[in-house]
Amino acid sequence: MDGDFRTSFVREPGSLRHHPALVLNADYRPLSYYPLSLWPWQEAVKAAFLDRVDIVAEYDKVVRSPSMEIRIPSVVVLKDYVRPQKRVAFTRFNLFLRDEFTCQYCGTRGDLTFDHVVPRAAGGITSWENVVAACAHCNLKKGSKSLRQAGMSLRRAPRRPGAEELRNTGRKFPPNHLHETWLDFLYWDAELEA
Repeated sequence: MDGDFRTSFVREPGSLRHHPALVLNADYRPLSYYPLSLWPWQEAVKAAFLDRVDIVAEYDKVVRSPSMEIRIPSVVVLKDYVRPQKRVAFTRFNLFLRDEFTCQYCGTRGDLTFDHVVPRAAGGITSWENVVAACAHCNLKKGSKSLRQAGMSLRRAPRRPGAEELRNTGRKFPPNHLHETWLDFLYWDAELEA
């Protein structure tokens, strides 16, 4: 048997590489919603074998070693609680998430950049309180002018978001794929329909 074929088959069996595990904190909440806290199935199996997680739900698929067989975990819960970060890092992604991936001038979604409300040329700094998500059209229109000079207004004033606020905003943007075993854990505190 060809060695390269065997290596690629062992590392990424096609039917198994797309079975990520949802990772929950010890309080049964996801570590993060956006991006959703997922591990490759290999990491989930390893963590279960090392007794670092409890398996809550499983896929129908199994993996085998010479001495054992285990169903691939689809939801795992950490045994030790990981304290969520209180401070939110000022990153482009977090800025777009705070602004819900929407231009703060015209409200369009899509290809975004960021804009300094008080232009840097006028002494504006790069901070949560002075930077907003903007589409390319609005960013070019505003340029290095003030809002009044450009005849523009903000949909929402920029501010530093709290960590919990950003996590809750992330819940509004589910990933393209949600396995049915994950749903009870992603929206566990949502109001139930009567």
